[in-house]
Amino acid sequence: MRAVGQFVNLQGNQACANAAVAAGCRFFAGYPITPSSEIAEHMSFELPKVEGVFIQMEDEIASMAAVLGASMGGLKSMTATSGPGFSLKQENLGYSSAAEIPCVIVNVMRGGPSTGLPTRPAQGDIMQAKWGTHGDHPIIVLAPASVKEVYDETVRAFKLTELLRVPVVIIYDEIIGHLVETIEVPDPDTLEIVERKWATGDAADFVPYAQTEDLIPPMPYPGDGYRTHTTGLTHSENGFPTQDPETVERVIARLFDKLDMHAELIEQFEVTDCDDAEILVCAIGISARAARRAVKLARDRGVKVGLFRPVTIWPFPEQAFLDAASKAKMIIVPEMNRGQLILEIERIVAGKATVTGLNRIDGEAIEPAEILTKIEEVL
Repeated sequence: MRAVGQFVNLQGNQACANAAVAAGCRFFAGYPITPSSEIAEHMSFELPKVEGVFIQMEDEIASMAAVLGASMGGLKSMTATSGPGFSLKQENLGYSSAAEIPCVIVNVMRGGPSTGLPTRPAQGDIMQAKWGTHGDHPIIVLAPASVKEVYDETVRAFKLTELLRVPVVIIYDEIIGHLVETIEVPDPDTLEIVERKWATGDAADFVPYAQTEDLIPPMPYPGDGYRTHTTGLTHSENGFPTQDPETVERVIARLFDKLDMHAELIEQFEVTDCDDAEILVCAIGISARAARRAVKLARDRGVKVGLFRPVTIWPFPEQAFLDAASKAKMIIVPEMNRGQLILEIERIVAGKATVTGLNRIDGEAIEPAEILTKIEEVL
């Protein structure tokens, strides 16, 4: 169901699929895996209605490869998976980063490692989302925390991947994926839908990876007559492999510089009660929703506590976090893993405040009462 302009009950995974189609996604390749399977199931119904293509591949490696091929063919493309499948996608995700092939990858997180807890929530893929593939590589990772935000951030993921030619990963825990909430489905005409920058001009002058002013080279549209060479090897601006140190430095630097240049477009975050916060809670996903409740309860008791919730977790919105934490003496990081987001917080804080974690790895969500207790412990 893709009701428009009315309030409907939607599951998080269904919202993701609906938003992808509304954003112009016309190709989905995937393999069923709990707890993300509803995304594939829903796409299999919705894509044919808009002359899109759904294909169930033989595994997650092939799924990611198909998505890249479809994207190079000119289609907005997406895949969805969970922990073990996300691991299998990493090599081709790195290829996407190197060759600057737009695509969206959804990872509905579950307990690990290995097969782990297929039906239980976790937040153990935070660091994998940034560092999962080898080598230095650009990546954008978004972490919605509600069904409405899953919808909005999926639309934004397609905007970012198309504009910046960088893979965009959406991660959220099983609870958000299976949560049913009432949301207003926006009219597609009100959405900010963008298309990638296609090559124009004389084909003889076309340079596939040109150093443009905005650091984003235009892509050749299949059949338009532009000659290009696509490889995972480090390549020069003409697309052909090179090991020339100066060229390698320049080309790789551009992949990261384009994210820095467009940071304002990429970064998204929520700040709650941080103006005078002496204690700051930082969390994502369902843990952030518990934290929001705990912060309110603590505020009702006169405790100066605030919440910083990064929606974009990679690149991490460092300056926004530092502004929110400017008065904080203590930072609490509740997360459903052994401690991953906390590592980034410790790096950014650099000893200017005490950072402590609150962790669960048993397949259960962190409750507001646990966070409230932790706040009271550090007073």
